[in-house]
Amino acid sequence: MKILIVEDEPKTGDYLRQGLSEAGFTVDLARNGHDGLHLALTEPFDLAILDVMLPGLDGWGVLSGIRHARKDLPVMFLTARDAVDDRVKGLELGADDYLVKPFAFSELLARVRTLLRRGSKAPAETSLHAADLELDLLRRRVSRASQRIDLTAKEFALLELLLRRQGEVLPRSLIASQVWDMNFDSDTNVIEVAMRRLRAKVDDAFEPKLIRTVRGMGYVLEAPPCTP
Repeated sequence: MKILIVEDEPKTGDYLRQGLSEAGFTVDLARNGHDGLHLALTEPFDLAILDVMLPGLDGWGVLSGIRHARKDLPVMFLTARDAVDDRVKGLELGADDYLVKPFAFSELLARVRTLLRRGSKAPAETSLHAADLELDLLRRRVSRASQRIDLTAKEFALLELLLRRQGEVLPRSLIASQVWDMNFDSDTNVIEVAMRRLRAKVDDAFEPKLIRTVRGMGYVLEAPPCTP
């Protein structure tokens, strides 16, 4: 599942991104309100975590923009503003939860999982498929032809990205930013190594092959069309 963090304090933002990534989530981090609102309105997220005091556009404005666009996205405020009036304002604007800094990461993670289980008003996507490959988003499990496949957190995030963008050739730069949250470095082979390990687990012992390399462009996951 994919989480948007809008946090301008570098240490807090990096801490949240690392912790949630290690918990198995795909995480995007915006450093200001305008970028956060743009991502919330243009990218598919399962949850947004907002600070209130942000440069450019504050967290109240980000949430208002999301709700004005009728975007049914669960939103949690994570902020140092602990006055009762601030909590009431956040909830009245449409926030689903309000957690005050400083916070225990274990509590934040529990609240995140509760919000994701509760989901939005629309039915939440709980699994992704291609041919006989299934990725269970809630239980964080992968199987193919009913056989359980054990993946690392990064391999799971990589497969989730490929399945969400099924049929689309994904350049290495996009994979690096979405899965490893880093700028693409042509001198590193981390993506090639991870892709090779993923293919060994989900493709080598099965037919048809789902993941392929498009030379000079990137990688794509696609199932062959069903034959009558």
